[in-house]
Amino acid sequence: MAIEGEKEIQQMKKRFLELGEKSYNQNIYTFTGFLGMSEQEIFWQAAQAMKHVPFDLWGGSEGCERQMVRFGSKEEFGYEEEFPIVCICISPLLEKFADNLTHRDFLGALMNLGIERSTLGDIYIKKKTGYLFCTDKIADYIVENLDKIKHTNVKCRILDTVPEVVAGEAVEEEHLTASERIDGIVAKLYNISRNQSLELFRGKKVFVNGRVYENNSGSLKSGDVVSVRGYGKFTYDGVSQETRKGKLRIKVRIFR
Repeated sequence: MAIEGEKEIQQMKKRFLELGEKSYNQNIYTFTGFLGMSEQEIFWQAAQAMKHVPFDLWGGSEGCERQMVRFGSKEEFGYEEEFPIVCICISPLLEKFADNLTHRDFLGALMNLGIERSTLGDIYIKKKTGYLFCTDKIADYIVENLDKIKHTNVKCRILDTVPEVVAGEAVEEEHLTASERIDGIVAKLYNISRNQSLELFRGKKVFVNGRVYENNSGSLKSGDVVSVRGYGKFTYDGVSQETRKGKLRIKVRIFR
């Protein structure tokens, strides 16, 4: 969803507040659709006005960028209701002749079905097969109607469980840095200059734990999840060692 102005932002905040209060007053779970990073930032702003309402975020597996908000908690209600998220496997009928499809190809074919973006979560591509997180209400429609992406005929099926190739896939890495400053770590991990890193912060393209992070000189803490628009996402696992020359050996998990 494109957020075009202050009116749209206020409308979205109002919707979040309504869902939160409905959950709190009626003792039921309520859910948003899938939210992109900018929409999640608006949610965090709205959340300041409903600190009495418990909530959590989930996108289908660890490392998902697009996530839903679930209002309510097991502690409050005495039961738990799962997120209405399913995973669809989208595979070519004949892999040998399939195009090398991109994320844009998959998303474009889905949007051409007239589907709202908020019903679609992350799309992971492994070789020539796509794995789509979506709402359970739209899943059957996708399975029945998505039969071609570009020139490739495809088949869709709803999975009972999220496959290992998708669930929480991350690469553990260690790097030497001068400090735990976030701009230096971003520059190191994505092989860009400090000036390029700074521009990402100025452009509000860096998110820490789902929130826009503009303080490029801030320090990361172990467990922080960092998303850099256009580059990727990683979890910061802290310092494992300090060298004799004062350098820090840091540990990260980068989602590919």
